[in-house]
Amino acid sequence: MTRLAVLLILLLIVPVHAQPIANPGFDPALVGDVYSVALAFMEPRILEPVPVPVLTVWGLRGLTALDPDLLATRIGDKLVLLAGQRVVAEEATPKGDRPADWAAAAVRLSETAADVSDAVRKAGTQAIIQSFFDELFNHLDPYSRYVPPRETAIERAARIGTAGLGVTLAQRGPSVLVQSVIADGPASMAGLHPGDSILTVDGMAMHGHSAAAVASLLAGPDGTTLHVTWREHGRTRSAELERAMVPPETVFPLRVADVLLIRVTGFDHSTAEHLANALQEGMAVPTPPAGVIIDLRGNRGGLLDEAVEAANELLPAGVVAYTAGRDPDASHEWRSQPGEELARNVPVVLVVDGRTASAAEIMTAALTDRGRAVAVGSTTLGKGLVQTIAPLPDGGELFVTWSRVLAPRGWPLQGLGVLPQVCTSLGEAALRQQLTALAEGQQLMQGAIDAERNARAPLTPSRMLAIRSACPAAVGTDADLATARALIENPAAYAAALLPPMRSAAGG
Repeated sequence: MTRLAVLLILLLIVPVHAQPIANPGFDPALVGDVYSVALAFMEPRILEPVPVPVLTVWGLRGLTALDPDLLATRIGDKLVLLAGQRVVAEEATPKGDRPADWAAAAVRLSETAADVSDAVRKAGTQAIIQSFFDELFNHLDPYSRYVPPRETAIERAARIGTAGLGVTLAQRGPSVLVQSVIADGPASMAGLHPGDSILTVDGMAMHGHSAAAVASLLAGPDGTTLHVTWREHGRTRSAELERAMVPPETVFPLRVADVLLIRVTGFDHSTAEHLANALQEGMAVPTPPAGVIIDLRGNRGGLLDEAVEAANELLPAGVVAYTAGRDPDASHEWRSQPGEELARNVPVVLVVDGRTASAAEIMTAALTDRGRAVAVGSTTLGKGLVQTIAPLPDGGELFVTWSRVLAPRGWPLQGLGVLPQVCTSLGEAALRQQLTALAEGQQLMQGAIDAERNARAPLTPSRMLAIRSACPAAVGTDADLATARALIENPAAYAAALLPPMRSAAGG
């Protein structure tokens, strides 16, 4: 036999006995770790109990999103993977509900899917994980979600703030001016003010540069320093500034005639403190305002504890909100504390619309339920669920809804939203009728308000829609602020719109 013939025979024999090559598009160890951690975290925390086997099967059906010919399902005591009408894999279901066992079973089916499907194999590990959670969360609430590793860092940075000096810039010809300064940020503490002109950054002249280019120079890693020169009222000043994680400014006060108007755009780490400062400074003037309007329209919410603290600035001791969930750590009573009540004896009107959500709704519900403020506008969005976050082995994060928010009077915010005491979304004629009735001591919205305040979770969608229909959600208009001002100018109408104080509010 020739050497070439022997070589050909070896080439034919070796592949038969060689170990199969691992699928490069699928990492079973990583997927198993992610699924195991996620299922163990979710099962005791999601609002309504769902067994681990059901959660796993829901997630496996996400393979269909990667390849429409595939279907993973449970048939009796077997997990089955179908390709069209053909069974390509099946195995006995794990005994019991241990997350690690069900995660391992899910990995085996997913690995087979990657072996038999070009689409799944090409999608790769991260897409398989994403499809698992996308399908699983389709069966739960709208706010639970999986955030992949590439987006996790961005979301974390957004929750914390952006490293920089705490300024926004604007262009004026070839010059770059400070447009706004965030209180307590590095720029504010160094003495920069709106209207100042940025001259140099680390010795580089900024004349002729765009505002966006200068902003990118000011941004950088937290804790690093840079030297800035600026012109203030014709005088040149300079300082060494240290970049810091600065939450975006969310509180914008403005005195309009005899009313203090405060726009709150979100609830970040410094919102309550800045709201308190705005109220204190706004009231500490020779001629204090006759009333306060807090504009929450378009406010998508943010941190729950900041909403509680913001409400605390205006309330005496008592309940602000409850959170209730299956996990004992999810249930909590949030309270305002004894102390200074800002703007005491001054009417407060909250302006809301259909985009007002989450933490903004918590503050609105607290102040209106406790009889401290009147809400004007339309029914709010109705996001009253709270998420807890779990880091995952792949570097992603899991946001899992684990509690629902209840207002001080016990009604759920989720789905209902906050019904305002004065509705502006029913049209001009209906609004005039409401204001006339309030001036005479009559509340035309009383029946709808009582229906909402007496509601208890869980509510059917039809019941929630019936309550919300009394003041349909809408985008805010100029009529909102005009109505808020009219209430402040008419004490009788304002008093008629206020809810009566809660019994035993101080004790909960």
